[in-house]
Amino acid sequence: MTLTQRQRLSIPLFCAIATSMAITPVLAARPTSRQSGRATAGQLEASIRYAKSKVYPALVNIFVVFKYYDSGRAHRDLAAGSGVIVSPDGYVITNYHVAAHTTHIVCTLADHRSFDAEDVYNDALTDISVLKLRLPTVNGHKETVPYARFGDSNALKVGQFVIAMGNPETLSSSLTFGVVSNTQRVFTNFTGTRIESQQLDDGTSTGLLTRWIQHDALILPGNSGGPLVDLNGHVVGINELGGDGMGFAIPSSIVRADYHEIRASGHIVRAELGMLPVPVKKLGRSTGTLVAAVLPKSPAAKAGLKPGDILLSIDGHPTNTMFMEQVPLLYQLVAGMHPGTVAHLKVARTGRILHLNAVLTTMTPVVGKEESITPLGISVRSITPMMALQYHLANTNGVLVTGIRPGFPVDSGQPKLGYHDIITSANGEQIASPAALAKFVANNKGAKSIVIGYIHQREHRMSVVKMTNSTTVNDDNTELPHAWLGIKTQVLIPEIASALHLKGKSGYLVTEVLPYTDAAASGLRRGDIITGLNGSALEANRLQDDQMLTQDIENLTVGDEATLQILRNGRPQQIKVHLQATPTAESQAKTYREHFLECTVRNLTIFDKSEHHWKKSQAGVLVSDITEGGWASISGLNLDDLILSVNGKSVANVQQFKTVINSVISKRPNVITLFVKRGYLTDYVFVQPDWASQSHVGKEGK
Repeated sequence: MTLTQRQRLSIPLFCAIATSMAITPVLAARPTSRQSGRATAGQLEASIRYAKSKVYPALVNIFVVFKYYDSGRAHRDLAAGSGVIVSPDGYVITNYHVAAHTTHIVCTLADHRSFDAEDVYNDALTDISVLKLRLPTVNGHKETVPYARFGDSNALKVGQFVIAMGNPETLSSSLTFGVVSNTQRVFTNFTGTRIESQQLDDGTSTGLLTRWIQHDALILPGNSGGPLVDLNGHVVGINELGGDGMGFAIPSSIVRADYHEIRASGHIVRAELGMLPVPVKKLGRSTGTLVAAVLPKSPAAKAGLKPGDILLSIDGHPTNTMFMEQVPLLYQLVAGMHPGTVAHLKVARTGRILHLNAVLTTMTPVVGKEESITPLGISVRSITPMMALQYHLANTNGVLVTGIRPGFPVDSGQPKLGYHDIITSANGEQIASPAALAKFVANNKGAKSIVIGYIHQREHRMSVVKMTNSTTVNDDNTELPHAWLGIKTQVLIPEIASALHLKGKSGYLVTEVLPYTDAAASGLRRGDIITGLNGSALEANRLQDDQMLTQDIENLTVGDEATLQILRNGRPQQIKVHLQATPTAESQAKTYREHFLECTVRNLTIFDKSEHHWKKSQAGVLVSDITEGGWASISGLNLDDLILSVNGKSVANVQQFKTVINSVISKRPNVITLFVKRGYLTDYVFVQPDWASQSHVGKEGK
């Protein structure tokens, strides 16, 4: 399982994606020696065992199906990460970059119990997600699970021992050991003058509120979301980043606050001021914060705050930032206030003290939600206030083009839309959001073309998009059948003739007699030499003569009896063969494109049965194409798999497959089970769909 889809931070993100009863008791003796004193190796080992006993049972290995967008369409992939249960009713903490945009989550405990989990809330700004295990009811009671307790990350000291637990490289339930290297780590630009947030896969950013716990317990891909534990057995952080021997964990002070707010209200609301703070040390000051920038239309701008001001306090709270490590504390101060609050700002400006009032607004995401508009063949994002600033837009109406699918309508628009163009209208109708565009397309299914208004850089353009899907499979096959012998041959060139002690002979060496053919029934064998057809000698002794026998047979009539003059073991014989019609070739076999599974299947041909040594009666449909990132792909269906049944219903051919799969999909089962023949064995492929985001339309091919 590859973990690459979710490893795009400048410091690698390691992930591949994650009762009302009393907890199961875990008995362990508390060590008598603490790390504050001089401990023997045995005492240290006892402390590690104790800490493990308190948290390890609550560790979960998280496996997910997640969705991402590329080239104008939604893709799915498998990924893995880590998490920790923090309540007796099965709430789990992990990373946003592990659990966000997932369609299926499975959590496996150290005792090998596995539970599906629901995604409760995802917070990109802190890279924290909260999940809830779907615990079954046993004998009228919810199944019990162990859970861990939070510790105080603010009490951590540099040099203190810590344990990282998780699922590195999908190696489940692993533990590494190290020390705290830094308790207030922030990431800055090279000059150390700006906090640099970390960008996640989906374009969101994380880290402005965080001072990471840096440690040297080994962190590898898959550890993301796992607990960082002190030797008292408390969770003091959630591991997030790692690389070059360094690990970085989100402090439990942030994680616990997020978790309790989510449990209380179901979401997180933060306030925003709209200014960029930097330390004042280089100004020779020890108090206040330098305002480096003020966002247009923000509360700070409306209150009259200006770049170059020194912000001294907010509602009486000092805002002293001499070092970059103090900047997240200022962001936390503002974020923790209530939107709509009138914040009193004390400001120093050119020797004067000013008192300004700012009405705080709700913090909004930096980037909008991404969605695909399948009939058009594009993916788009909604536009947030920050994006409107970035693209110099007057408002947030419109959608940003993030990808275009080759061969679909928008790909052939005139003029052609491009990446990061902004769609503002369709046939003169304003498009304010992805939902509005999807609704417009659904309401205009019969339209032959759509005129899309869009912004390209500073230009307001229009594009004519023809609603003809060029991916339709061609069903036209007018070639008439020819006479066919049912064998494979090679030319008897002089070198081969000499090797077979047939010097001077010409003709064709039979290399294969296809099973279930009249040629096979006639007694023709592999190794026979065909020297003549219907009394005429076959003067074939050059490689370029390889098609001469085929052409001579095709000039005969289907159903005729052909007389072959052959040499078998050097002795001449005659064999009579009834000529068959040319069977269906692979390229001519009836196909069906299953758009929900995103795969194509076709009927079997005699050539398939010969190649795979299958019986003449072998039924099923052969997988001929699989779209990367679709349900078939991530579920493990392979090219050349022979699908024998769907949810227990046999499928002999394409028509039966179409009927069965449409019936199964209409019922939206939790699992679609494909029974397949793969090589010389059989196997099962389990598809676990995300029905909430799916529509289904199949398409027949040839």
